[in-house]
Amino acid sequence: MPASVPPAERRQRASAAFCLSFLSLVFSVTAFSSSYWCEGMRKVAKPFCKGQSKGDQCIGFNSPDGNNSSAVQYIWETGDDKFIDRKFHAGIWYSCEEIINEVGEKCRSFISLTPDADRGVLWLSIVAELLYIILLLTGVILMSAEMCYYSAVINGLKINAFSAVVTVLAGLLGMVAHMMYTTVFQMTVNLGPEDWRPHTWDYGWSYWYLLVYIYFFHYISVTSPYVQGMYT
Repeated sequence: MPASVPPAERRQRASAAFCLSFLSLVFSVTAFSSSYWCEGMRKVAKPFCKGQSKGDQCIGFNSPDGNNSSAVQYIWETGDDKFIDRKFHAGIWYSCEEIINEVGEKCRSFISLTPDADRGVLWLSIVAELLYIILLLTGVILMSAEMCYYSAVINGLKINAFSAVVTVLAGLLGMVAHMMYTTVFQMTVNLGPEDWRPHTWDYGWSYWYLLVYIYFFHYISVTSPYVQGMYT
């Protein structure tokens, strides 16, 4: 950053960089701990209706004595009518799906669902995500220290240089972690337990947020005139 820039302007730029880094840290921790990296639908068989309950969510008997196990009962549902779409969402830690005819969700550990051959890649993805968050935290600490040295140009530029390098490394680690998780999830869809495999799925808000923010913040860190000014 040129020495002719007024201290007030340097402090404003340092404050803006700190706010962006802090928001990135907060949202990254939130997205990392959530189970909305991927979401979609599972096609499951409808349960039998209990008691007098009837509707599209269960299979009813076409017999006046449906509760009598000794009576002849008729079921007319065929083909896709016997199945229902159940929503699910999954993250690094958990995979949850809605319960038919009940309130709430049933969750399972996503780590236990992944094939044994791909579990090591998933743990590498978790380690990379944790390092990404740690580097973001380091960048936030460095940028908060930079705000205290806005009047000292040389000290501020040194701290800014370290924070820029840390931020770039964090973005690279985040992208690698996302690619590894995507690979593991696709393998789990193909080779995972049959009672979990989704019929259709797409990436959820947590995945897109982290991916977009990683690319955005990585671009800002590399191309921003404020960051490039530390080399002048």
